[in-house]
Order: sequence, then structure tokens, then C-alpha cells
Amino acid sequence: MQLKIMPPKKSLSVCRASLILFLCQVMNALEVPLDLVQPPTIIHQSPKDYIIDPRENIEIQCEAKGKPPPSFSWTRNGTHFDIDKDPLVKMLPNSGTLVISITIEGKAEAYEGVYQCTARNERGAAISNNIVIRPSRSPLWTKEKLEQITILKGQSLVLPCRPPLGLPPPIIFWMDNSFQRLPQSERVSQGLNGDLYFSNVLPEDTREDYICYARFNHTQTIQQKQPISVKVHSTKSYIERPPKLLTPEGQTSHKEELRENVLSLECIAEGLPTPSINWTKVDGELPVNRTFYKNFKKTLNIIHVSEADSGKYKCTARNSLGFVEHTISVTVKAAPYWITAPRNLVLSPGEDGTLICRANGNPKPSISWLTNGVPIEMAPDDPSRKIDGDTILFSDVQESSSAVYQCNASNEYGYLLANAFVNVLAEPPRILTEANLRYQVISDRPAMLDCAFFGSPIPTIEWFKGTKGSVLQEDTYVFHDNGTLEIPVAQKDSAGTYTCVVRNKLGMAKNDVHLEIKDPTRIIKQPEYKVVQRGGKVSFECTVKHDPTLITTLTWLKDNGELPNDGRFSVDNDHLLIMNISDEDDATYTCVANTSLDMVSASAMLRVVDRPNPPFDLELTSLLERSVQLSWIPGDENNSPITDFIIEYEDALHEPGIWHYQTDVPGTQTTVELKLSPYVKYSFRVIAVNSIGRSLPSEASEYYMTKAAEPEENPTAVEGIGSEPDNLVITWQPLKGFDSNGPGLQYKVSWRQKDGDDEWTSVVVANVSKYIVSGTPTFVPYLVKVQALNDVGFAPEPMIIIGHSGEDLPMVAPSNVHVNVVNSTLAEVHWEPVPPKSVRGHLKGYRIYYWKVKNSSKRNRRHVEKKILTFSGNKTHGMLPGLEPFSHYTLNVRVVNGKGEGPASVDQVFNTPEGVPSAPLFLKIVNPTLDSLTLEWDPPSHPNGILTAYTLKFQPINSTHELGPLVDLKIAANMTSLVLRNLSYSTRYKFYFYAQTSAGSGSQITEEAVTTVDEAGVHPPAVGADKVRPVNPRIRNVTAVAAETYANISWEYEGPDHVHFYVEHVIAGSKEEWRKEIVNGSQSFFGLKGLLPGTAYRVRVGAEGDSGFVSSEDMFHTGPAMASRQVDIATQGWFIGLMCAVALLILILLIVCFIRRNKGGKYPVKEKEDAHADPEIQPMKEDDGTFGEYSDAEDHKPLKKGSRTPSDRTVKKEDSDDSLVDYGEGVNGQFNEDGSFIGQYSGKKEKEPAEGNESSEAPSPVNAMNSFV
Repeated sequence: MQLKIMPPKKSLSVCRASLILFLCQVMNALEVPLDLVQPPTIIHQSPKDYIIDPRENIEIQCEAKGKPPPSFSWTRNGTHFDIDKDPLVKMLPNSGTLVISITIEGKAEAYEGVYQCTARNERGAAISNNIVIRPSRSPLWTKEKLEQITILKGQSLVLPCRPPLGLPPPIIFWMDNSFQRLPQSERVSQGLNGDLYFSNVLPEDTREDYICYARFNHTQTIQQKQPISVKVHSTKSYIERPPKLLTPEGQTSHKEELRENVLSLECIAEGLPTPSINWTKVDGELPVNRTFYKNFKKTLNIIHVSEADSGKYKCTARNSLGFVEHTISVTVKAAPYWITAPRNLVLSPGEDGTLICRANGNPKPSISWLTNGVPIEMAPDDPSRKIDGDTILFSDVQESSSAVYQCNASNEYGYLLANAFVNVLAEPPRILTEANLRYQVISDRPAMLDCAFFGSPIPTIEWFKGTKGSVLQEDTYVFHDNGTLEIPVAQKDSAGTYTCVVRNKLGMAKNDVHLEIKDPTRIIKQPEYKVVQRGGKVSFECTVKHDPTLITTLTWLKDNGELPNDGRFSVDNDHLLIMNISDEDDATYTCVANTSLDMVSASAMLRVVDRPNPPFDLELTSLLERSVQLSWIPGDENNSPITDFIIEYEDALHEPGIWHYQTDVPGTQTTVELKLSPYVKYSFRVIAVNSIGRSLPSEASEYYMTKAAEPEENPTAVEGIGSEPDNLVITWQPLKGFDSNGPGLQYKVSWRQKDGDDEWTSVVVANVSKYIVSGTPTFVPYLVKVQALNDVGFAPEPMIIIGHSGEDLPMVAPSNVHVNVVNSTLAEVHWEPVPPKSVRGHLKGYRIYYWKVKNSSKRNRRHVEKKILTFSGNKTHGMLPGLEPFSHYTLNVRVVNGKGEGPASVDQVFNTPEGVPSAPLFLKIVNPTLDSLTLEWDPPSHPNGILTAYTLKFQPINSTHELGPLVDLKIAANMTSLVLRNLSYSTRYKFYFYAQTSAGSGSQITEEAVTTVDEAGVHPPAVGADKVRPVNPRIRNVTAVAAETYANISWEYEGPDHVHFYVEHVIAGSKEEWRKEIVNGSQSFFGLKGLLPGTAYRVRVGAEGDSGFVSSEDMFHTGPAMASRQVDIATQGWFIGLMCAVALLILILLIVCFIRRNKGGKYPVKEKEDAHADPEIQPMKEDDGTFGEYSDAEDHKPLKKGSRTPSDRTVKKEDSDDSLVDYGEGVNGQFNEDGSFIGQYSGKKEKEPAEGNESSEAPSPVNAMNSFV
């Protein structure tokens, strides 16, 4: 069971002497068991003032207990009421309650009177209060004829109610014929007496059904007064007046109220304007927590009044014309109330005791004693008692001293009656609490262990813990008078068995109780404050930890009430989920965790926010020609403060239905002055903004049309550009309708030659955007202006711009054109500029057309392509980049203006010198034997001159990827294959191969290959010798030699000829599928490319076809092969010398580039060309003079480092990584202003096919070094 915390009383000492001192107080806490002899005690009775329903039977209650059971008797109006003589009256069995049956016959009025019950047994008599029986009454209103009340607007009015007197008094309210309550306000209100007061009347107060109703709650009836008709006459003017009190009258009044009642003070005033009421206490402050206002502050209520609330209270009625005051003197009287009511005494023979009866009131009540219902003066004498005013002293009591005493305290406002018995008993101790009760208490909370007892004389009580515990002391525990042991803060070690022992001289008794301490319930994760937009969802979490032996229930509350029965709310374990949130969900949500012993809760607020509601009630005021004031009322901000208001306008005259931004104001502002333009039909709307977003627009305001005025602006973007050699096209951006400022918008277009003395020529045109002037000289500057005008007048004087009449094609070609060949891929062109007048337009620049006529190493003359470079401005020279070495070129130059190109200059012819060749097309290594390899190749696709020789370098690679000595061979230019002999068997070799011209060495190509294995020292037979093949074909001895990103796989095959092999590989330990590579032909080696560095691979070799079979697997690891080789090779002298030469060459190139850049030249062409760059090349784009990009018909891709052999063992030449960098802007090529090239090179293709073996640019030495190492 849960321990109920009891209010602490005086501590009970274990010392018997202390018990004697507090004998009387302890006896008050004891209840006499009903199995012991005891005087009667009234336990239930009807109220003193008992108002009955005359339609129902009367029941007057009187219940009592005692041993032996008491008998009951009644008096009525002070005399014995013989119930046996009245057949309508009967007494309930084993009770003193009377039931008077009047529903069938009899009247309630016949039983009105004062009733008193007496309960008596052999130990004494107890009496009830005087019970006054009165039937309730709900009389009808007296008939009266009510005339219509006619009154002028603004006058005061009082409609009387004067309800009939009823019992109890009725509740008054005013309604109309439809049973709707009449609205009340500061102006119209109901007084405490039920009258309806009007401080001043208005025409809307006119009605014929002012009805006063009286509700009699006891009989559940409502009585109605005759309707009152009121007619209010309107007047054009009425006189305002200061306040005047309608109730109470005069300046002062008096009010008397009884203690603990509600003090109600009222002031109702009339006046125009309607007065307001204020209350003060003259000689003090109004009590803060007990003061309430009603009826629009016309009624002051103070609850639970006491004598301290007596004093003067002032009400003040005030309006703009003055005030009036009234002072109410309040006196608080008091019916008797207890200070110390007499309590029952249980004494043993020979003991002493005291009955005390103390009461107070205003006026002071008188105290009188009765014994067994008889005034004590008339009762038999008892030598053991002595009366001393409000106290009766008992000494050396005996069994005959047992009696019931009554104390009566009375004054003019009422009385108090209390019964207290004196019961003389000799009883050994007994424990009334159930034995072996088990208490469960939450840790760190008070524990209350009950041990109710009885005995006479009063027993002493002691508490023990455990079977061998000592007496518990007051320093840790609290001992209550009723025997309860309190542990103020129960801890885990407080658990156990407690024993209470009670003793008196007649014996002793004891009882065990058991205490269990439980862990408190805690909320370890509380719900958190949430802000959610309307329509969203939210989840609250509430995680609870509790004692494992207790069962917990988790309940969610909304504003301390139940959750709505709504499908949007769902509870899942410790989560509350709310979907589709609405404004009604804005509340405080509480999770409550309950066990049988404790309860904890945690709350969090859900704030529902949304975009603001639209503003409303837009109003235009202060309507002026160029401004208006707009005001509005903000809509609901939806829990997120409004930060801004955006004002938009609609021009219904020129752009109906289209809204434009006007201005915005802070969210605290609801009025703005708006600047307006002429000749606009304005309508406005307002949008509210908060942190969530924008509201919907408000309803549009009323329209406001501003007056017309002359234009304030002229057209913009005025230009004068000829479209033909003999015209001038004047264009402009027309004004919008909003800027027209009036009807009849037109434009005055004016022009004249800039360098002449002609007057302005003007023409007025309609609302258009272009005017063409014909018959103009070719390319002559003109002054142009365009002015707006409307029916009201002209705009301000417009700005004058300079235009030109139409251009024509240039007439003269550039002269003195000559070419300076800088190197094999770059040439510089010079020319004389044309005379300015011959340009006949805006000089855009000069354009060079150039094309390759033939390659110097071929005899056929076929045009390949024409390329174009344009140089902006008045240039006299330009650079031609990206030329092919060892080629024959032709070029001409033309001047360009806005109309087009002029005639071409005389063709100039020039030749480019030889360059270094490109890499050979491929390098294949075939027919590997024990000590030889066969190399096959094709010449470079771009020899860029006459090949003089090939260079082959090769070196062995051992099993640890270290490189051996390098062998260098020179090969004649006409050879395409070579057999290397006397090689080591089963050895991998790396080959480096490149071609040469007189200009130098070209790009190299690399390849690796492996000689075959010498098994057991037996050399393989010569080709064509008889061979014995095994019956079952097989692949064995699969080996892999790996580098960083590739691996060479070799194997041995035994079986029929003409077998096609494939190689499969996969990353070791992965779940990927095997990747399959087809081997070209029947060779027994293959190169795997694109591998991941530092990775383990599994590899196997298989044969395709019907007799397909697969070898066993081999494992290899990729690694940093190149790094390990470079470590060894770096120690060789030839390599150190080569590196020094390359470094010196790079340093020289950098110095040359730095010098050229300081002069303005900057274009990223390959390093050799950088040394001869022309810093003054400044190409431009033909169309607009901006810098474009360059492209060539051929793709120029960077040369990749360390090219790998493809699967067909063919190494194809990869293009140089030195991209062609154009210096001019042909159709789409250009230069920077400093001459550096940034564009893309492009040329016009001729219909004749390209020459098959054209030269390309020389490779960069840096790239050559990178590809070699």
C-alpha cells in the first residue's frame, strides 16, 4: 500500500512523565473502539438553516454512534415531538433520521419549525444543533401594466426589476423574447438589486422586450417580469455631462458584512461620455489576493473578509468632463467561531482531565455549558467536576463521571454548539492498526508508519527497528501523537521491519510493519520546446527511468487536459507525434509518468508559426496630386513577429493586373506616405513578411487616378547607325506607359551633320522606336537627339549623341606585305596600313588569309585549307602560329570595317624549315626466342623533314625491377624492322625508339618484351623442326612481372597449334568478377594495363574454343616500379650528364621567356617557339572585337608520359602535348592586347583532301625527356 503522509502533530516522547503532562492533548488524538462502552457521538445532522423543496418528502438527518447503541428523540419548537402520533412521520431504523412524507398528503408549511435531535445511552446524551425547517418559495411577479418608456438619446435610464421575495433569494438576469441575454458593457449593466442601468442611451437601445427573469434554484423554476418597451429618440445634438451616481445615492453610505463572507460593494454612474469606475480604500490598501472586480469594475468583491477589512472604501466615477465620488463605510461583524472546541476525554478511574470551550465573534459570544442536553446548572451535582467559565476541570474521576457535555457559544449573529464526552474506562493497551502492514516509499521522501492504539490509562509507545534494535530516538525520527512514526527522509538503509510497543499499567501490545524503499521515477529526456510551421509535424520525446519493481504508465496531456480524440495525434512508446499541425495545436504538452508511489512530469511548449495573415482594411487618405497616405490593419502574425510590410501598386490604366514593387516599411509601421507619378490609375496592396515567409497579398485598395503632366524622362539607348551606305537609322528605347505622364505620347526626333553648319532637322513620330533618315553621305558623323512629348507638353531637353551614317566596303588593299619566317612553326607578317578615308567605315582591323600550298618533301600541289587571323585596330604586323614545318605557304592581307572586307593584297609565298619528327607510328616486338627479339615499326606520321636515322635504346629489367646497362643503336632511316640477337633468355627488356631529322630527335616510343625460358638447359628446336605435342593440352608456368600500373604476363603452352588465348585478372580478396582480356594471335605473353598501384592481383590464362582449358592461378603485386629504377639509373654518369644538359636547356628557355614576357609577349606555345615569339601580336574577334578561342582541324592532345603497349603489341604515336596556340583571331582565333595568344585556331577547309604525310610541330624537349625517362 502507498504510505499516506499525515500532518505532523506534537512529538510523543518515550518518557512517561512527559506523557502525563500532555495527557489531555493525547486523548484528543485517540478514538475509542466501538466495542468498548462509550457515550453517544453525533456523527451526521442536517444543516442549521434547512430549506426544503415543498414538492418532496422532508428528511431531517440525525446519526450517532455509541456503546450501547443510542436511542433517539426529537423536540420541535422546544417541546417533545411525538412521532408516533403523526402517521406522516417515521424514524429510520437504527437511526435518528426523520422522514416526513408529504408527497401524497400533507403540506410542507405544516412542518415548519425548529427541530433538535437527542441521542442517548447509559453513558450520556448528545444533542444536535437547532435545525430550522423552511420550505422554499418562488412567488410570481405581481401583475402590473408597464407603459413604453420614451427617452432622448444620451440620457440615463434605469429599468427596475423588483423581483418577488423568495426563499432562498432568486438569481436575476435580463433577456429578450428569444431567451438571449442582453449585452452589457461599461454603458449598460445590471446592478446587485437586479435593476438594469444605462449610463446613457443610444438609438440601438430601442426595443420592446427588456425582460427581467428570476431563477429560483431550489425549485428549479424561472419567473418572468412583463416586458419593458424602450423608445430612444435621436437628436441632432446632445449635451455631454459629468458623471452622477445612480447607486448608491449621496456621498456616503454604510455596509455591514459578516466574517468569512464575500463583501460586495457597488457603484453605478451615469454621464456622457460613459464614466469609468475606480476603487480605493481610504485608510489602507485593497487586499491583493482577495480583491476581484465584476460588472466592468462597477462591483468590488473581497472574499473571506475579516475584521481587518473594516474601513472606508471610495468609488470614483470619471469621464472627460469631471468625476464624482462616494464613500462606503464597511463594518465586519462575526458570528461565533471556534478558538478551541471541546474534545472527547477518555480517562481511567482516578485520573484528572479538562474540557475547554473557547470562541470569538463580534460582538464577543457568551459561553454556556450543558450536560446530557440539560443546562449544567440544572444537572445533578458531580463532585469530580468544577466549572470555570469556558473550562470544566475534572479530578479523581470515577465511572459515574461519564457524561456528554455541550458547549454553546452565541451572539446576535448566530451560535455554535459542540458535544464532548467524558468516558471513564480501565482498558489494557490495544493496537488498532492492521498487523504486518507493508509500506512502499520512494527514496528521499518522508515515510509514515502507522501504529494507532488505545488504552486507558493512556499507554506509552516505543518504536524499534529490527529484532534486536534499540529504541528509536527523536533526533532522527518524528513521533506523532496518534502513534505514527515519521522518517523525514527515507533512504535505502531505512528499509526493514519496524516494531511499535504500547504499554500501560494494565498490560502491553506490539505490532510489526515493513518498509520498502523504491527508486524515484525520473524523466531522463524531457520534451523540448518546438517551433513548427502550420501544416508540418512535430515529435515530442519523453524517456522515463523508474524502479524496476514498479509499473509505470506514461500519459500525455495538452494544456493539462486530455489529448484531443484526433487521428493527427499518436503516441508511440515514449514519443508523441502530431501531424498536420494547426493553430489549435499551439499549447503546452506534458508527459506524466505515474507509478503506484510517485508521479513526475515534464512539459514543453509547441509554438505553431506560419506566414502572416494578409493585412486588411486598406485606406487611402491625404489624396494629393503626387502623394497619398496608405494605412492598413495587420493580420495575425501567427506567432512570428512581422518584420516588414511590402507595398505594391497596380497601374490599371497602362498595365492592368500587373503588380509592381513600390516600397517597404518596418513591421511596426501601419501607415506610409507614397510618392505618385502623373497619369496613373493606382491601386495598392500590402504584403506582410515574417521569418517564415510572405503573407498572401491583401485585398486591393480603392483606385486613385493622378492628373496628367508633361513627361519627366526622355527615351534611353538612343543610337544612330546606318544600315545602308546612304541612310541613318535612329533607334531608341520607348518610354513605358507608366512614364508617359499623360495621353498622346510621341517623340520628337532631331538630327544634323556633326561637322557641318546645317540646322537641326526634326520630325515628330508616334509612339515607335525607330526612324530612318535617307539620302545621307556614306559614313558621316551625325548629332542625334530624341525628345518625349504628350498632350500636356515636352519632356526636358534630351541628351545629344553622335551617330554615323551607313558604312561601305573598304576600297584599298594593304600594301608592302612581306613575311619573316621565325622558325618551323611561326612566321611574322608586316604590311602598310590603308589610308583612313579608304576604309569607309569603322576600322575593325586587318585579316590575314594563309594556306599551305605543298609539303617540301612531296611533289603534289594540293590546297589543304585556308586559315584566317584577324588583328584588331590599326595594326601593321602580326604573327602566324601553328605552321607546319618543311611546308610551302601563301598569304594575303585585307582591311576590315563594320561592313566587311576590302580587296586582298598581292599573295606572298614563304617556306618553313625542317622540324623534329613525331614519334614512330608503332613499335611491335614479335617472334621472341631464347636469345633474340624481332622489332617492327612504321615511320612517323609527321616526319617534319627528311628522316636521317632511327635511334634504339634498350636495357634489361631483373626480377626486382632494377634496370641494367643501356645499349644505344643507330638504325638507317629506310629500315622498318630489326632482329636483336645474343640476348639473355627469360629476361625482360625495355626499349626506347625515336626518329631523327636534321633538326633533331623526335618523340620516343617505349615497349617491353621478354625472351623465352630455357628449361633444364635444353634449347628449343629450330623453327620447323619436328615437335611432339602432349595429348592433353595445358598452360603452365604462368608468371607475372609487374610495375606500378601494368604487368607483363607470360606462360608456357603445350598442345595443338593455332590456339587463341585470353588472360583473366581480378583484385585478390575482392568479390568482383574476373576481367577478361583477349590475346592477339597465339603469342604466349600479354601486357595488362590500367592496374592500381600497390595492389595484389590474381591472374590466370585460358584457351578459347571447344577444347578450352584454364591454367592455375598466379599472384602478383603492383608497385612503384619506376621509382626503384630511377634510384639505380641516377648513379650512372651518362644519366647525370643528360640531366644537366636538359636542366641547362630549360634554364635558357625560361630566361628567354622572361625577357619576352617583360616586352609584352606571352603565348603558351612549345618551348622552342617561345624563344621567337612576337610580343606585338594582338588579334581580335571578327564580330565584336572580343577574344575568342582557337581550334584546328586536327586534334592536338598532350603526349602522355611513359606510353604503354596496346594489346595488339602496336605502339601508335600520340600527339604532342604542345597545343597549337594561335596569335590572331581568324574566324575564331585571337590575341590578347599584349600580343599573347589565348584563342582557338580555326581555318576554312578546301574541298581537296589533306595531304597524307604532313608535318606537325616539333615536340617540346621537356616532353621528350619525360617520355624517355
